[in-house]
Amino acid sequence: MPLFALLAACRLQADPGVVTATPPAYVDEAPLPHGWPQPGPYDQVSEKRYPAYRAAFTDGRGETSAFWTLFAHIKKNDIPMTAPVEMKIEGEEFRQSSMAFLYQNGKVGSAGPVGPRVEVRDLPSASALSYTWQGSDSKENIGKAKDALDTALAERKARPKGFRLLGYNGPGTPRAKRTWELQALLD
Repeated sequence: MPLFALLAACRLQADPGVVTATPPAYVDEAPLPHGWPQPGPYDQVSEKRYPAYRAAFTDGRGETSAFWTLFAHIKKNDIPMTAPVEMKIEGEEFRQSSMAFLYQNGKVGSAGPVGPRVEVRDLPSASALSYTWQGSDSKENIGKAKDALDTALAERKARPKGFRLLGYNGPGTPRAKRTWELQALLD
């Protein structure tokens, strides 16, 4: 069979309208805190158990300001960066009310106020319903995750203690490859 005929046959078999997307995969930029589960599975609700952990918190007024406040805190105190960054979500408008950088473990640093805008807290272990996706933290994506969690909560006849958004990637990762988890805290 001549080469041009073979190439033409291959083109006829391929469907040019089908785009094959690669499945979501976690881009690991920083270590997770000790005992912290990996993000995922993607695009579905799962139940997860989290160990007790220590984190530095600041208020959520202005995501950029909160991030740089926490970044300055860990740099000044020589605390290694981990993933994810935790954002508490509240209210009917589902807005960020605080941000936290998680410590590697409870032996790093100490709990208590650190300056006027940062407080280090020890948090107990907890369970959460989690919806993980890859892409942006757009209102549309957060809304899709919230709808999935609301459905799962209704099926369980459960009321969450609150919601948090976990962001696993920084600006060095393309927006389309960033991993997010919206969680309904159960206990």
